[in-house]
Amino acid sequence: TLFPAVLTRPAGESATFFCNISVESDSVSEYSLNWYKETNHSQAQKIAEISRNNPPMDTGKYLLTNHTPAFKIEILNLHQNDSGSYYCGLITFFEPDKVMESNRSHLVVTAAPQKTNATDDPETEENNPPDHVKAMLLGILLLAGAVVLLIFGYLTVTYRRGDVQKPPSENMPAEEKPPMVSVSTVDYGVLDFQRDKRSQVPPETQPVDQTEYATIIFSEDKPVTPERGKKHQD
Repeated sequence: TLFPAVLTRPAGESATFFCNISVESDSVSEYSLNWYKETNHSQAQKIAEISRNNPPMDTGKYLLTNHTPAFKIEILNLHQNDSGSYYCGLITFFEPDKVMESNRSHLVVTAAPQKTNATDDPETEENNPPDHVKAMLLGILLLAGAVVLLIFGYLTVTYRRGDVQKPPSENMPAEEKPPMVSVSTVDYGVLDFQRDKRSQVPPETQPVDQTEYATIIFSEDKPVTPERGKKHQD
C-alpha cells in the first residue's frame, strides 16, 4: 500500500510517500522495491530502486530510506512537471518475474508562493531597525539615565552639606529680647508737720515733740518736693 493518496505541495519544496510491504514468509530474505511514475496515463517509468539491505540512497532528486516493512521516498526540489501518479512495486527473487504493485498516489505541484516585492523591503527595514541599532539605542538610554542619577545625587549631597556647614547663628532662632520690666523708684522726703499756733497747749500739758516719717512711692512723673526743688535751684 502507498500513502498518502493525494499530496499537494508548492514548487521548490519536497514531497514524501510511504510504501508498506508484506511478505507471507519470514524466510524470504531477498527482494527489491521499485518506484514508478505515470504522467497523463502514459506508460509508467521506473524512477528509483532500493533493496532490503541497502542503506539510504540519495540520487539528488530522490531520497530513498528503508524502514522495513515501510519504505520512504522523498522527491526533492519539486517542479510542476513532477506532478503525476506514483506507485511502488515489490519484486521477490524467490518467484522470478513476479511484481506486486501498490495503489496509485497523486502528486500535485503548485506554483511557488510569490515573494514580497523588493520595494517593500526598505520600508520594512526602516520600520524594524537592525538588532545592533536597537542595542545601541538602549545603551545610550541607560547611559543618559545613569548621568541623570549621578547629577541628582550630587545636588542632594551638596544641599545637605550646605545645611550642616551653616554657622550656628544662622541655624539658631533669633535671640528673644527680654521683656520690658518697669522699675519703681523710691524717693525719701521729710514731712514737716506745722503746729497750729492758735491752739497752743500749756507747757505742762504740751506733748513731747515727735517727728513722723513716711515712705512714699512715686510714679515716673515725680512731683516736685521742697527738697527736690532746692536741689534743682542749686
